[in-house]
Amino acid sequence: MPDALEKFLIGELTTPVHPDVVAFADALALACPQVPLGVLFYGSVLRTEDFEGILDFYIVTEDASGFTGGLISRTGNLLLPPNVRYAEFKAGQRILRAKIAVLSQQQFKERTTLGTLDTTLWARFCQPVRLIWVRDAKAADTLLDLIARCVTTASCWAALLGQPGMTAVEYWQSLFARTYASELRVEKKGRGHSLIAGQEERFAAMLPLGWARAHLRYSATGNRLEPVLSFSARKRAARRWALVGQTGKPRNVVRLVKAAFTFENGASYLAWKIHRHTGLDLNLSEAERKHPLIFLPILLKRMQRLRKQSQTQN
Repeated sequence: MPDALEKFLIGELTTPVHPDVVAFADALALACPQVPLGVLFYGSVLRTEDFEGILDFYIVTEDASGFTGGLISRTGNLLLPPNVRYAEFKAGQRILRAKIAVLSQQQFKERTTLGTLDTTLWARFCQPVRLIWVRDAKAADTLLDLIARCVTTASCWAALLGQPGMTAVEYWQSLFARTYASELRVEKKGRGHSLIAGQEERFAAMLPLGWARAHLRYSATGNRLEPVLSFSARKRAARRWALVGQTGKPRNVVRLVKAAFTFENGASYLAWKIHRHTGLDLNLSEAERKHPLIFLPILLKRMQRLRKQSQTQN
């Protein structure tokens, strides 16, 4: 029987999304070497429905046999998940573009507990998410539990790191400010506030549900909440979060290095980003798409030449 948080999340996970996005997920699932448990859709395009942007998908596999790529790529996904790749999908007259991360259910589970030093998963999947492709009812239950774990862990950290007696939204704002600070992110300061904007009621309703699932008691005075936590619990949490902060940026740097060797179709993704932000078209050859590291000096020179031409024309 689902608990209150799971019931809340079921409604959110099953909220319909655009059929083109579903078709994209169907194609990705069918292309996997092993039928995955499901495909999760989250991120900025889910919030804005701006399909000119990049969709964010997570494919959750049953185990490592569902990983794509060669030996180096699969090994990288075992040691430092998730691997990320770029893909395009033609839906009618529209081209959808997506970043696709892949990891196993065990890897997901291990990285969504209070003990993990990696905030990547639980900080993302306590935000709105849709389950747009699922293998079967058992897989749906597994993924529901994983998302509920993300919300529970995030809710507990919000309580442990927040000031006593804040509103639910303030707890979330404080938490996201800390998670962004612990990662190597390029977003502007205050990005955590924008994640909540327009979703205040959703986050406010979800916080006490997460606390209830964790059996964390709290008192309420008006719209201000105060979790029942001892001084020692807050002190231990502060020490643990200091370790999270110390390891977060180095871990993300290692992930970026790994991505240079495992990011499938990374050259196509980079070319699209450059074209969108500058209007410059790199016109990648097939060889350049397949071996971006080998052709990197050529690509950089081409970009410099195109930029000079653009500046001259303007």
